[in-house]
Amino acid sequence: MSKLGEEPIPSEVPEDHPRAHSLKIRHRITDGLDKKIVAKAGLIAHGRGEAFDYLIGEITTEPAKEAIEAACSALLLAKHPIISVNGNVAALTPHEIVELSNVSEAKLEINLFYRTKEREDALEKALRVAGAKEILGVGLKKIEIHDLSSKRRIIDPEGIAKADVVLVPLEDGDRTEALKRAGKKVIAIDLNPLSRTAQHADITIVDNLVRCIPLMKDEIIKLKSKSKKDLELILKKFDNKHNLSSMIELIGTRFLDLAKKGINIPGIKEL
Repeated sequence: MSKLGEEPIPSEVPEDHPRAHSLKIRHRITDGLDKKIVAKAGLIAHGRGEAFDYLIGEITTEPAKEAIEAACSALLLAKHPIISVNGNVAALTPHEIVELSNVSEAKLEINLFYRTKEREDALEKALRVAGAKEILGVGLKKIEIHDLSSKRRIIDPEGIAKADVVLVPLEDGDRTEALKRAGKKVIAIDLNPLSRTAQHADITIVDNLVRCIPLMKDEIIKLKSKSKKDLELILKKFDNKHNLSSMIELIGTRFLDLAKKGINIPGIKEL
C-alpha cells in the first residue's frame, strides 16, 4: 500500500484537475469501502468533513497548530496513551498513524461503530501492511465501557481501558463523553468545531486528518527535547473553549472577507 499522495490518480481523473488531491483522498475512502475497512456511513462522514475543510480554507490554521502542540504535549506526558483507529482513519492515513504511534509510543487500538469480525480483520491487515507491530482491540480479549450502547463501547483491557490519554480521530460524540466520564483525557481531531466531540474533548484539533497526523508526528519529535515542566506549561496555557471559539470566528471572518472581495477560487472560471 502506497503512502498518501504517492498513489496514481485514477485514469478517469485528469492529472491537472484542480481538485486532484481531494479526489485522491476520496478514492482512498472508496477503496477502503471495497476492502471492508470503511463502513458505508463513513462515506457520508468524509463528505461532511470535506465541506468543513472548505470553510477553513483547506489549510492548517494557527489555532489548529496550537491545539496540535497541546495534544502532542499531552501524549508525551501520558503514562498510557492510546490512539483509537476507526475505518476512515485506517483508510486515509494508515502509514501516518503507525508512524505517529511509533514516535509517541502511543499504542494503536481498533474501535468501530459498525463492528464486525470482517471489518476488524480488514483494519488489522491494513495497519500491519503499514508497519504496525502491535494492534489492540482485536480478537476475543475485550471489555465494555459502561453507559454506552453502540459497539464503540467495546474496548481492549490493555488499551483504552487503562489509558489516561486517548487520541480519537474522527470520533463519535457519545463515546467522547463516555471516555470523559471514565476519567480519560480526550484529544479529538474534528473538522467541525460545533460537534459534540469537539465541544466535549479536552483538546480539539480542527483540521483535516491527512494534514494533521503528519504534523503531529513532526511536533512530537520536536517536543521530545522539552522538559516535563515545559510540556506541562504548554498544556496549562491551552484553553480548548477559547481555541474552538477562535476557529468559529476564523470561519466567520473568512466568509465576510470573501463576501467583500468576491469569491476567487483557483480553477473556477468567472461566470
